[in-house]
Amino acid sequence: MTEIGIGIIGGGYMGKVHSVAMNSVGAVFETNLRPRCEMICTTTPEGAAQKARLFGFNRSTHDWRELVADPKVEAIVIASPQDTHRDIALAAIELGKPVMCEKPMGMGLEDVRVMTEAAEKAGVVNMAAFNYIRTPASQLAREIIESGEIGEMTYFRGEHTEDFFADPQQPATWRSHGRSNGNMGDLAPHIVNAALALAGPIRSLVADIETVHKTRPGENGDPVEVTNDDQSQFLCRFESGAMGQLYISRVATGRKMGYIYEVFGTKGSLRFDQEDQNALWLYKGDSARGREGFTKILTGPEHPNYLPFCLGPGHGTGYQDQIIIEAHDFLKAIEGGQSLWPTFRDGLMVSEILEAAWLSQDERRWVSIDEI
Repeated sequence: MTEIGIGIIGGGYMGKVHSVAMNSVGAVFETNLRPRCEMICTTTPEGAAQKARLFGFNRSTHDWRELVADPKVEAIVIASPQDTHRDIALAAIELGKPVMCEKPMGMGLEDVRVMTEAAEKAGVVNMAAFNYIRTPASQLAREIIESGEIGEMTYFRGEHTEDFFADPQQPATWRSHGRSNGNMGDLAPHIVNAALALAGPIRSLVADIETVHKTRPGENGDPVEVTNDDQSQFLCRFESGAMGQLYISRVATGRKMGYIYEVFGTKGSLRFDQEDQNALWLYKGDSARGREGFTKILTGPEHPNYLPFCLGPGHGTGYQDQIIIEAHDFLKAIEGGQSLWPTFRDGLMVSEILEAAWLSQDERRWVSIDEI
């Protein structure tokens, strides 16, 4: 076994789950490359030192530049606010250090494009942190589609729906301002990534984007303008010719983790709901008359990345396990010296589609992705 020093930038929610993943992945997957949690960076020296103690890091800093430059930090996970991603990634790439970056990868398309081109030019291992598509059930869905088991795809419907901003009296926060902090920057990248993973490249789309609650209570109770979006919907055509529809919302009352997709093919169909993330529903078109219907497949040891967590089917995996799978993929990429899906380039494809959606909204027309 070989150790590799990991530096994580960000000590909030995502910083914590990445830290837990790096502390766990070696044992769970019995990897040859074993992470050593070397340094964590947060905004203050005191806070960083506290996170180092809590999350099991050898050292801490409040300056991301110090972390990136440290010779004992050999690979970097960016889990800080998106306005920092570009500078951190470029600094790490310049030093030849592998980078995994949380979504959204940057403040906009230009950030992601620059990061992607720099990583590819330098030949540095890079990964975009899309974790939901890594569940055993969604990996199984990709296998079923790619094998042709449900035939030629005719339609894809996806949604990412939550309700954390459904109450109009929910006070304004950082989520209320800035395009990259809105629904399109926060939730949309995940289901767009799923659409690309399951149905392939998108050729064109038309989008409708809306701010439902245009003001929210400020600190003193006075209304504060909301400057980003609450919900959006796209119609799209995939390169394969299949039709598609996506719906994304942070105001979908009752939905907690509605990462949902349905895939229709000429021989069958699939459906999945992240709120029941250990089940995949499969319909086979060749079933005997009177026996038609969806079959619920419970994930188990036969399915991708399940066995390292549990020997029994139906016991399931959870959110943290998705991040551990992600850490495993990152280590595998580093060990092999070759970036693995989803790379910065895959993240750039997501950003291009979101940019096309904004252009469609602004000009009220269908937009070809080639225009972006």
